[in-house]
Amino acid sequence: MSDRDKDGAPVQTRTSPITFIRQVIAELRKVVWPTRPMVASYFVVVLVFVLVMMAIVSGLDYGFGQAMFKIFG
Repeated sequence: MSDRDKDGAPVQTRTSPITFIRQVIAELRKVVWPTRPMVASYFVVVLVFVLVMMAIVSGLDYGFGQAMFKIFG
């Protein structure tokens, strides 16, 4: 027997829940987890980026608001 259906596409069999969990655990073991110093440095980088973006958006909001008051006020 062939493992293809009548259209020639491969037949996909279902994976049992136990096999799925084993595969998930095997994949999680391949993950390179960051160290504590890496997490701390990533945190600082993200925090600085977010603060800079907040300042830019706040500045633009204030500027556009003042421009609208000058134009329409």
